[in-house]
Order: sequence, then C-alpha cells, then structure tokens
Amino acid sequence: MRYFLGKIGLFLLTLWAAITVNFILPRLMPGSPADAAVAKLSQNGPVTPEMRASIEAQLGVPKGNIFSQYLEYLNNVIHFNFGVSYSNFPSNVSTLIANSLPWTLTLVGVVTVLSFIIGTVLGAVMAWRRGHSIDTIGSVGGSFLSAFPAFWLALMLLYFLGYLAGAFPTSGAYSAENVPGFSGAFIGDALSHAVLPGLTILLTSLGGSIMGMRNTMISTLGDDYVTFAQANGLHQRTVVLKYAARNALLPNLTSFGLQIGGVVGGSLLVEQVFSYPGVGQLLYQAVSNQDYPLMQAIFLMITISVLTANFIVDILYGVLDPRTRR
Repeated sequence: MRYFLGKIGLFLLTLWAAITVNFILPRLMPGSPADAAVAKLSQNGPVTPEMRASIEAQLGVPKGNIFSQYLEYLNNVIHFNFGVSYSNFPSNVSTLIANSLPWTLTLVGVVTVLSFIIGTVLGAVMAWRRGHSIDTIGSVGGSFLSAFPAFWLALMLLYFLGYLAGAFPTSGAYSAENVPGFSGAFIGDALSHAVLPGLTILLTSLGGSIMGMRNTMISTLGDDYVTFAQANGLHQRTVVLKYAARNALLPNLTSFGLQIGGVVGGSLLVEQVFSYPGVGQLLYQAVSNQDYPLMQAIFLMITISVLTANFIVDILYGVLDPRTRR
C-alpha cells in the first residue's frame, strides 16, 4: 500500500509541476498574438493605443501581473475552460481539439498498439531463435528501421506510393466529396487516406520494439530460473512464453506506456507531410501563430496523458513484479 500511495503522491506533484511549466513556457516566447495583428493593421495606416487595446480585448490577451494570470489559469484548467483560439478566432479551443483528437487517436493509437504487439512477438521469436536466419534478418531490419527519420520515410512513401504509383491519397483525412459519417464509403475513404501516414509511423516505431524485446529476452533467457525450468524438463515453448517472455515484457511495457501517453500529441512531422488534420498539425499551427490558449491546452493534454500512462505502468509494475514494492 505504501508503494501505491507514494506513486499517487508523485503523480500529483509531477502533474502540478507540469501545469506550472505549461503556463510559463508560452509566455517566454517573444512577441504576442496582438503584435502580429497590429503588424498586419499597420500596413494600412498607424494603429492607435485604443485600437491595440481593442484587439487585445477581442483576443482575450491576459491582463495583470504574472501571479494573477497564473491563478486565473489554474482556475480555468480546473473548469476545463481553455478560452478562445487566437489563430482561429472566434473558435473555442476545446472545439478545435475535439475535432482533431479523434483523427490522431484513431491513426496513431491503432498504429502504436500494432507496433507494440508485432514488435514484441517478433523480438521474442528472434531471441528464441537466436543465431538463425530470422534473427539475423530481423536484427538488420530492426536496426535499419530505427535509423530512419519519420519525416524522410514519409516523404519517400508519399513520392513513390502516392505520386508515382498513385496507390493511395497523398493528403488529408478524407476526400472533399465525402461527408464524415459512419457510412461504408466514408470509412473506406478515411482508411485509404490513413495508409501512408500509418505505415510511416508503424515502420519507424517498429524497430525499437523489436530490438528492445529481443535484447531483453536474450538477457532473460540466461537467468537462473529459466535454466532451472529447462533442467526440470519443461517444454521449450513453455519456458520461453511463461518464464522468459513474461519477465522480458516488463521493460517493453514501460516503453509502450510512454508511446501510448504520447499518442494524443500525434506525430507532428508525419501529419504535416500528409496534411493530416490531427493534433500534431493543430499544434504546429498554434506555435506558428503564437496561439497561447491553444498551445497550452494541447501541451497540457499531452502532459496529462503521458503522466497518466506512466502512472498506470508503475501500478502495473507493482502488480506484475512484487519486487518493485519492496
């Protein structure tokens, strides 16, 4: 019980620190959204202080000292009030995120789970068959995939499979003539648009899962309890699955928790390359336009998801491996 209470306390403390940093960082950036609006208006003539004050009021630029802004920010976070987007005025920040989040969760979430399952199984098989052709090919392939930058692979797939072969759509999440809904035509169209970005994320993340599981599994196969199980005449498959793979899975579970926590942030570069309307692209637009409310809401959402995923993994560690509770 002490172990679990300690993890809960650490989670709450880290969450408060993350929320505070999330408040401070955007305010360290030079300039403000009002400056950008004033710069555009100044091209048509001088901008008076009254006009600037009106622009700041319309955009909802925070007033007062930094401490009063911080208290107001904490109150808004508690009430899930993230304000109005500066770059998409007068759209609400919550509405913008709600429109982008399902695309990211569907694409990145499904691909991340597939990558973990495929990488874990392949890594375990490679370790079991160490020195055989499947291990050699898998090791070379995993190392090769891990070295690929996601944006470079995205551009290659876009060029060869999108433009040259014309096999898949090259941008967007669905065709303009389709209306979003649960019809077969729309779902098929959305899946075809998700193939290239999904394949990019899968290939670039698969190498780490494969090599991580393989290396941990090889180390686990040399432990005394595995040797003891083999000496007792247990079937090789039983030793591998119930003894070695079960314990080798724990480090991979930590990596998977981090990946799942980062799912809500999307894959910024991949979404930019394919113009996919996910949270990653929304974050890029917010940073480019110094949209503080939108940036803070997305950063906070990513932070909470990562912290929550880590907290769940810590709890699972305590349940699966009693040694961690000592």
